[in-house]
Amino acid sequence: MSTVAGPPRVTPTRVAVGALLRKELLLERRAGQVIPAMALFAVTTFVVFRFALDTTSVEGDVASGVLWVTLLFAAMLGANRLFVTDHEEGGLEAFLLAPVDRTSLFVAKATTFFTFLVVLEIVAIPAFVVLLLEPGLPVAALGRLALVLLLADVGIAVIGTLFGALAIQTRSRDLILPLMALPLLVPVVISGAKATAPILAATGAGALPGRYLAVLCLYDLVFGLLAYAVFDFLLDD
Repeated sequence: MSTVAGPPRVTPTRVAVGALLRKELLLERRAGQVIPAMALFAVTTFVVFRFALDTTSVEGDVASGVLWVTLLFAAMLGANRLFVTDHEEGGLEAFLLAPVDRTSLFVAKATTFFTFLVVLEIVAIPAFVVLLLEPGLPVAALGRLALVLLLADVGIAVIGTLFGALAIQTRSRDLILPLMALPLLVPVVISGAKATAPILAATGAGALPGRYLAVLCLYDLVFGLLAYAVFDFLLDD
C-alpha cells in the first residue's frame, strides 16, 4: 500500500527565530566581523571630532549631535554587513526554500542588529565621555541616556534590517543602503539628539523631553509593523 507524502510541516515562527538568532550571534562571536568594525569606526570618529573641534569638552546640542552622527554612521556600517554572509554563502536561498515563515528572518536579523547596536554603545559611550566630555557624565544620567538609546536602537534596527535585505540584492549595496535608509532615519536622529541634549548639558542632567520619547515610540511601532508586513514580499522580489 503506497502512501502519499503530505506537504512539509512549517516550523513555528518562535522556533525559527530562536534558531536563526543563535546562528547569527554564534557567527559573530566566532568571526567578529560586524561589532569590531562598528566600534572601531565610532571610537576613531570621536578621536577625529576631538582634534577637529580642538577641544576636550563639548556639551548640550553639540555633544548630542556628535554622538548621534557617529552612532548613526556606525550603524550603517553594520547594516551593510548584516546579510552579506547569507548572500555570499547561499544561506539566503536555503532559507527561502525551507518550510519557515519568512518574517522569522526579519525578526531574527532585527534582533541581532539591535544587539549589535547595544554592544556598540557599551563601547562607544565610555569612549565618547573620555574623549569629549569633561568632567564626565553623571551616573544619574546614564539610565536616561540608555532609555533614549534603546528606543532609537529599535528604529535603527528595523530600518537597517529592512533596507539591508533590499540592498543586498543589488551590486551597489554599500551605496544603496545609506541612500534609502538615512532619509527615513532622520526622525530618529532628530528626536534622539533633542532628547539627549539636556542630559549632556553642562548644567547637569536635565529632564527628558517627553514629546521626543513619544516620537521615538511611535516611530518604532509604525515602522516595526510596516517592515514586518512587507518583508515577505520584499524577499519574493
